[in-house]
Amino acid sequence: MSMKTYMAKNNEVEQKWHVVDADGLILGRMAAKVAMILMGKNNPTYTPHSDVGDYVIVVNAEKVRVTGNKSEQHIYDWYTRYPGGHKFASLAEMMEKKPAWVIEHAIRHMLAKSKMGTKEYGKLKVYVGPNHEHQAQKPDKLQLS
Repeated sequence: MSMKTYMAKNNEVEQKWHVVDADGLILGRMAAKVAMILMGKNNPTYTPHSDVGDYVIVVNAEKVRVTGNKSEQHIYDWYTRYPGGHKFASLAEMMEKKPAWVIEHAIRHMLAKSKMGTKEYGKLKVYVGPNHEHQAQKPDKLQLS
C-alpha cells in the first residue's frame, strides 16, 4: 500500500484572514511567525509551489518593541539615485517616522525573493493604531506569544 503526497492547487485553497496585535511583541520574533503564516508553513497542506498562506493584518505597529540596543544600533540605508543621496536612519528614527514600514521591511526580508514571495507579501496589511479596514473579511484574532 503506497500513500500519495497531497499537493495543494491554487484554486482549492481557502485562505483565512488573521489579525495580529503588535502591542508589546518583539519585532523579529513576530515577523518570523507572520512570515510563516503568509507562506502557509503553519498549515498541514503546505505546498512549496502553491500560494497556500493566509492573509495577515498587523495592528498597533507603533507599539512593537526590540530588545537590546537595536533601536540605536540597527541602521537602515538606502540610495535615492541622486548625487549625495545615500541616506541613513536608525531603527528608532524609522519607528517615529514610519512604524508600519519597519514591520513590513522585517517581514518582507523573511519571504522568498521571487514572484511567490511578492505574492505572499501582498497578503500582508500593516496599520498604525488599533483600527483596520478589513472587517468585511471577518478576520480572526491570532495570539502570538
